[in-house]
Amino acid sequence: MSRFTKQQKTYALISTPHDSQSKLQNLSYLPPSLIPLRDGEVIIFRRPDSPYWHCRFKRQNKWERFSTRQASIENAVQVACEAYDEARFRQRLGLARKAPNFTEIAHATLYELRRDLDAGIGKSVYASYITCIEKYFMPYFQDKRLEDLTYTDIAEFEIWRNRQMKLTPKASTLMNFASTWTKLQNVAIYKGWLSERASIPKLTTRGMKSKTRPAFSREEVDSLLKFMESWCLEGRLEIERLTRPLLRDYVEMLLLTGMRHGTEALNICWNNIEWHTQGDKKYLRIWVNGKTGGRWLIAKHRAVDVLKRLHSRQKAVCEIPFERLFERRAKERIFVLPDGHQPQRIDGAFKRLMRDSGLGMNAEGEQRTLYSLRHTYATLELIENKIDIHTLAKQMGNSAAMIERHYSKLTPMMVADKLA
Repeated sequence: MSRFTKQQKTYALISTPHDSQSKLQNLSYLPPSLIPLRDGEVIIFRRPDSPYWHCRFKRQNKWERFSTRQASIENAVQVACEAYDEARFRQRLGLARKAPNFTEIAHATLYELRRDLDAGIGKSVYASYITCIEKYFMPYFQDKRLEDLTYTDIAEFEIWRNRQMKLTPKASTLMNFASTWTKLQNVAIYKGWLSERASIPKLTTRGMKSKTRPAFSREEVDSLLKFMESWCLEGRLEIERLTRPLLRDYVEMLLLTGMRHGTEALNICWNNIEWHTQGDKKYLRIWVNGKTGGRWLIAKHRAVDVLKRLHSRQKAVCEIPFERLFERRAKERIFVLPDGHQPQRIDGAFKRLMRDSGLGMNAEGEQRTLYSLRHTYATLELIENKIDIHTLAKQMGNSAAMIERHYSKLTPMMVADKLA
């Protein structure tokens, strides 16, 4: 007769590290209330009020307790051992005790994006990242774990996303999604939720080539500037009478500098503007910080008139003589309403301007946006002022290769006098 009880046999079988399947099959005995695993490092137990086995083990001198959600002892042992192994793995890598789900990572990323935008240090593309996360990533992945996603999961997400968008995304849109995906991973890594060595499937970046946004011709620019002089004074509502003059100045400044609409332009403060002297000539230069980092750009001389209008309407700086404004290094933003408030979205006012002016579409029926103003600047500089591509690239914060790729078709027009 064996000197061991059934309970003692059970302890002996499952307290050995890395139990074999054959030993797990022998756990058909009525289990005791506490069962040690992995040489006592892990304990599974049953509560009187629950049909499931529970588990506990120590990690960094703290007890971790959870339900295995398993009524079968064999399955409970497997779940408990896998959880213990993962906890030890995460501890060796210096990761958080528990990997948060996708929604938690998404909320942390959204917080960082909005914080940087509010502080004026976020890139303009962050607004697109926020849309990608809130409208597509979060609704789809929800409580899934980032590190558990497979290539099949990503492929199925992309099919779902395209159906939601009701179109085939262009290459630039896919790049935004891919960059957002990388941002999510970087936040998770920084917070210790994800290992740098984790293999996360990438999103597709190949798509339809983007079309260059439609520009305004010189005649259309002159017509638009003339139209805005009276249009900005004709608002029926008070908010329109405040917003329209601001939009007029915003549109003119984009046309006079080529800066990017959004974070690059809207975050300019008075202390980002100064006079630059070269010999006996004086130029207005503006420091902008956006998609490609910070840079100085030179504004057209007519930009001074725009700045004077902005200065005259702002309560915070209007008492400072304009001639001394740049020396005072005022920290207020320039594109704000008289009370210092900056409209959340200026795009809507621009759409109404396009509708009222009749300039919303070009001859090919393509819709114009605020980004068309930057394209207009580049086109006119190349055609009218014969600016070389490398100088224009530095002014606009682009690579020369990108400028050449988008505007190479203008080259014959630029040298028409030599070709004719």
